[in-house]
Amino acid sequence: MKRDFQAFKNRTAVTKEERLRQRKNCAAIVKDKAARLRGANDNFLITVRLSGSFVPLVTVLFVAKGADTMPKRRANGEGNIRKRKDGRWEGRYTVGHDPETGKAIIKNVLGKTQAEVKEKLKTAISESQKLDVSKAGTYTVSSWMKMWYEVYAEPRIRPNTKSYYTNYIENHIIPGIGSIPLDKLTTIQIQRFYNNLQKTGRIQRKNFPELKDKSLSPRVVRGVHTLLHNCLEQAVAERLILANPAQGCKLPQLEKKEMKILPQEKIGLYLAEAEKRGLLAAFYLELTTGLRRGELLALQWTDLDVENRTLAVTKQVNRINGELVVSPPKTRNSVRTLALPQQAVDLLIAEHKKHPRNPYLFPSPKTGTMYDPDAFRRTHDKILKAIGAEHIRFHDLRHTFATLSLKSGVDVKTLSGALGHYSAGFTLNTYTHATAQMKQDAADTIGGVISQQMR
Repeated sequence: MKRDFQAFKNRTAVTKEERLRQRKNCAAIVKDKAARLRGANDNFLITVRLSGSFVPLVTVLFVAKGADTMPKRRANGEGNIRKRKDGRWEGRYTVGHDPETGKAIIKNVLGKTQAEVKEKLKTAISESQKLDVSKAGTYTVSSWMKMWYEVYAEPRIRPNTKSYYTNYIENHIIPGIGSIPLDKLTTIQIQRFYNNLQKTGRIQRKNFPELKDKSLSPRVVRGVHTLLHNCLEQAVAERLILANPAQGCKLPQLEKKEMKILPQEKIGLYLAEAEKRGLLAAFYLELTTGLRRGELLALQWTDLDVENRTLAVTKQVNRINGELVVSPPKTRNSVRTLALPQQAVDLLIAEHKKHPRNPYLFPSPKTGTMYDPDAFRRTHDKILKAIGAEHIRFHDLRHTFATLSLKSGVDVKTLSGALGHYSAGFTLNTYTHATAQMKQDAADTIGGVISQQMR
């Protein structure tokens, strides 16, 4: 702590001896007061510096014994120490990372003095870095993976996500590295495992034609890594292993594929063909809302507000292990209310009149229950073939809606909400091709305005 005090202000001429005497007196007074301020604490030294000619200045420096005047930054792994408002000292350190959010798990120690907390912090960090001898060495990668999935993962994931997890675990992780003791697993072993997945990781199904290409896509390999990394991170938290060996692995780059959409000149033909098949309302709604396929087919009549022209999206349907399962939408942001054009509302009312006792907006014509997503996709494929259009996925109808919305002047934030994205930034990144054209159009517009003013 540094304070400057001005004392003995004297603008009159004095002798050299008198000025020296005044300065010495000032130094003694300030030193005495500073000593009382810090009390009897021997952890600090006091340095008094005199300056000035006619106006003597006294600088009092409080310097910790054995330390520099500026505090040193603590190194990584040593934690952080601060003084709390209640007067106590607190030391904080990281013990791991949450497997779901990736956020650091922080613990703390408290003490009356900085020295006490520093010692406690050192001990706590040392203890956190030790293995739990009662449990370490008792698991293989396979047994721990099954334990982690049952206790930590399965209760927190959506039904359709479970199929991905079980596929990654049973068909890839356990066959590849499952027999290795958990505490012996190394980064090199995991890296080789990922490399093999890229080359020959694809599973040959029974009664299916032999695979010509057995390589797994970068997307699947990265999905396996995310699952394994989260599992091992929990093992670190429970002190089964000291560090996560998946942390330093190199992952394949995702392939950036050009986004496909239904050409604008083909939309009329597409809807006309859908009408022939009795599905005009469903496909019209898709092209005017961009709903995910599972969200579209899970819609019920009670989700439609005719008076306010809105549609509540609160669920989705997926086929899991051969059974149709209704679950919450993909993300929290996917639960949303959409505004509808009047024509869409009219088509939905007409559709409901065809089956007034059926709760679903688009029931299966064969079963009368929920429409099978796979059967609906096949109908989409047949429509494209019938009108001579290039094949696109059903999900590309969602991209078609988004692209046309942006080109029509819909602001990105509104579109992001309609699509159920977590942020407008994600929407911008996803539809860069559309927004780039919008930027160019905006530049041309403002350029035209300025040019007119120059004439």
